[in-house]
Amino acid sequence: MARAPLLQLNSISLTFGGDPIFSDLDLVVQTGDRLALVGRNGSGKSTLMKIMAGLVEPDQGTRILPSGISVGYMEQDPDMQGFATLGDYACSGLDASEIYRVERAGEGLKFDPARPVSTASGGERRRAALAKLMAEAPDLMLLDEPTNHLDIQAISWLEEELKATRTGYVIISHDRAFLNALTRATLWVDRGQVRRQEIGFQGFEAWRDKVWQDEDIARHKLDRKIKSEARWAVEGISARRKRNQGRVRALQDLRQERASQIKRQGAAAMELSSAPKSGRKVIDAQGLSKHFGDKTIVSNFSLTIQRGDRVAFVGPNGVGKTTLLKILMGEVAPDTGTVTLGTNLLPAIFDQARAQLDPDMTLWDSLTGDPDMRVSGKADQIMVRGAPKHVVGYLKEFLFDEAQARAPVRSLSGGEKARLLLAKIMARESNLLILDEPTNDLDVETLDLLQELLDEFDGTVLLVSHDRDFLDRIAATTIAMEGDGKATVYAGGWSDYQSQRSAPATDSKTAAKKQAQPSAPPPNPASPKRKPSGLSYTEKHRLEKLPDIITRLEAEIAKLEEFLCQPDLYQTAPLKFQKATDALVERQSALAEAEEEWMTLEEKAQS
Repeated sequence: MARAPLLQLNSISLTFGGDPIFSDLDLVVQTGDRLALVGRNGSGKSTLMKIMAGLVEPDQGTRILPSGISVGYMEQDPDMQGFATLGDYACSGLDASEIYRVERAGEGLKFDPARPVSTASGGERRRAALAKLMAEAPDLMLLDEPTNHLDIQAISWLEEELKATRTGYVIISHDRAFLNALTRATLWVDRGQVRRQEIGFQGFEAWRDKVWQDEDIARHKLDRKIKSEARWAVEGISARRKRNQGRVRALQDLRQERASQIKRQGAAAMELSSAPKSGRKVIDAQGLSKHFGDKTIVSNFSLTIQRGDRVAFVGPNGVGKTTLLKILMGEVAPDTGTVTLGTNLLPAIFDQARAQLDPDMTLWDSLTGDPDMRVSGKADQIMVRGAPKHVVGYLKEFLFDEAQARAPVRSLSGGEKARLLLAKIMARESNLLILDEPTNDLDVETLDLLQELLDEFDGTVLLVSHDRDFLDRIAATTIAMEGDGKATVYAGGWSDYQSQRSAPATDSKTAAKKQAQPSAPPPNPASPKRKPSGLSYTEKHRLEKLPDIITRLEAEIAKLEEFLCQPDLYQTAPLKFQKATDALVERQSALAEAEEEWMTLEEKAQS
């Protein structure tokens, strides 16, 4: 039985600054849809959502909203002019009988309705906007990064509310766990097209990779056909000019088809420098206590962080995670206790407020004006991991085009600001990364790359995040801050912390012993002697990824073997022949290693 449409877009086209964002786009959102809207930063996700909300008028096409259907849109930067408090804004337009919904949403999302708009942070404003949307209960909800600035408890509340609602919704989010739990279909914005797949976000990456693989195969076949036809044109056209003009025109059409194909945007060329190693002990904190008025941040807290540790700090918003980080780094003095920093530390800090970015500066000046990056006597070069590099070339590595180099930082999206800040900290040598909410606004591909870099980074990582999936992928130790000065050390990431927290204590003596030794370092994941039986979260994730890696390597090997089978390749293109041969050997070796790793992990999983 066909479902009724909630919203329909027909033949939508939109152009910004001469570049087409969408062309001849058709889209239908139906009753009961739970849609993930995904795509690279800058692909047009938020713009498409604003078209769906009726806030952006397309150049061509129509937006059809059936009679009686209401659409609600959660603005990332809501306009609260004219409202004294967040509660006044959230309750605006609601009947008296609906006000209780704002109060209920306010409790779940943890925003204070009495907070004056003039003093509210961006995060508090967004929570008020989300509470307003939930209270309005429209037929279709459009949610653009709803989990940004929410702590894990509030995210869990929102997740349960959306699971229970009958309202259709479209979600843009970087939070994998959130999308996996809620979505049943996926809209993928890619190079001006919107594809739909009737499977939730959990199946998106496999679908995306298959689409790209099919594209690569088709492009390879087209390139071979063009080369074949071009060779014919050079060698035989003079003898058959009159009879074969159609074939020449066909060759021109093939070249036009190849030229019109839109190139996929590559991944950001992010890299973490291998700085000189720090001392073995990075931070030794003993007996820390810190109070601000009546609020206790930590009480009698001790922690030892060794080189190479991955430590995550979790807890509700406002509990003091960032403050504890600053105490551990020596930026804020504790009321009692001591902090001893190790030797040869080279820290790099990613702060959630993006305070290192001046909104009035251009991207160019943001990099060249940094004393740590400035190259003496060179206005157009910056120092990147010890070597000079042109500022525009470096920005392109982080997916900024040349026109953006002279644009102000304030013109960037949230994801672009995060990439610019990553560009700044990754230009420096570091052996200690402090990452305070690094995942906000980043697209899935950039998050994947960041995770891979952190996996390979041989320094120490201190992480604050509300992204449960990212915590599970990165953290080897979790510090849970639960309020009233309580901070407890758990081994593993978010899921490990949850399972340990819910496990019943064996006896009071064991529990007391654990409480008395909060600073005991977690088992080293790299040490087979200390690793428990079965697979760790990272190993499970790796085991799930390996079949796709093996399939990709097999496809690449097949392409290279086909390429090398050309009989005259060695004589006509010896350099290409050598490069292809080297690539084939490298991929065959990688395939053997991947297969061996899969067998090892599969055997371990069965033990």
